[in-house]
Amino acid sequence: MTIITAARVIVTCPGRNFVTLKIETDHGVYGIGDATLNGRELAVASYLTDYVIPCLIGRDAHRIEDIWNFLYKGAYWRRGPVTMSAIAAVDTALWDIKGKIADLPVYQLLGGACRDNVMVYGHANGATLEDTIEAALVYQAEGYKAIRLQSGVPGLASTYGVSKDRYFYEPADGNLPTENIWSTEKYLRSVVPLFASARDALGWDVHLLHDAHHRLTPIEAGRLGRDLEPYRPFWLEDATPAENQDAFRLIRQHTTTPLTVGEIFNTIWDARELIQNQLIDYIRATVVHAGGLTHLRRIASFADLYQVRTGCHGATDLSPVCMAAALHFDLTVPNFGVQEYMRHTKETDAVFPHSYTYHRGTMHPGEAPGLGVDIDEALAAKYPYQRAYLPVNRLEDGTMWSW
Repeated sequence: MTIITAARVIVTCPGRNFVTLKIETDHGVYGIGDATLNGRELAVASYLTDYVIPCLIGRDAHRIEDIWNFLYKGAYWRRGPVTMSAIAAVDTALWDIKGKIADLPVYQLLGGACRDNVMVYGHANGATLEDTIEAALVYQAEGYKAIRLQSGVPGLASTYGVSKDRYFYEPADGNLPTENIWSTEKYLRSVVPLFASARDALGWDVHLLHDAHHRLTPIEAGRLGRDLEPYRPFWLEDATPAENQDAFRLIRQHTTTPLTVGEIFNTIWDARELIQNQLIDYIRATVVHAGGLTHLRRIASFADLYQVRTGCHGATDLSPVCMAAALHFDLTVPNFGVQEYMRHTKETDAVFPHSYTYHRGTMHPGEAPGLGVDIDEALAAKYPYQRAYLPVNRLEDGTMWSW
């Protein structure tokens, strides 16, 4: 047995906020897990400190499955982003501990590698179509085999998903939510020319991806997917909100463009109908928001039955702890599709030293025992929490965006 003796939450902001759980054991081995919920970080920190950590002390750290079920089934109010992010942090930290004690990287404990490395996609974006193509060419030259294309929309002052920096992007941008103006009509007119230009410039040997950020009705999404078909997109992401899962059935009726959704999903129940009815081609759920490695593996196994592949969220609101866990997962899951990769800042990488590596459009979690990532608590303490919100959108007539 390896007994949990202590656990604590570490909140730090090396350019953006991260919440990390550190679990200590009587063997002197500790593990860390990501608990970051963008824009609601302190809610998870409180849930862990006030409700979860007291239940962990004295338990056997090796009983990962039992502890997961205790935290999930033992809470009357199940599911939801706060609860599942907290459970994910515990679960991830326990896998880290198990790997360190076994002296093996976590991917070996998950059954070993299914592939030599993990294909990742980068974010090419710009204020104009031309800027985006220029950025995409840089990514292609760096060896990326998959590139997401996002461009500013003509006639709109700002566009969510478009960064001012070629490599680093943080959408949570203010002490109070920024209110942006949105026009679906202007947006829809801009996407097809972007893909046409990209194919002319990059050719056909690179996967091209696009994110609609939940902003379309099903019929608008169907129309966009159909219009993009000649350019063979790898996927159309978050075409419409998935609360009404039948919406994706309507989109399917109008396009063969592959669909993906799920970065805000918390459990297998959020994705069950979409997967079972083959209404999506990729599932975007991620380690930190979907209950950790234990639960994400269940989602992937279920998806595998229906030929749905994984495409885990990997933006900078997930700390390097989650990035490491995702890569261990990606390396082992048989129905892996692609992994999103957005580079963290130098400040973040210094707070979270890690063994995962990038090379020519692929990544590998490394061979260090456990997750292969740590936290420098002294350095983390130099970056205190700073409240930040994600922006919200209004239509041009002032209506609050309702989708």
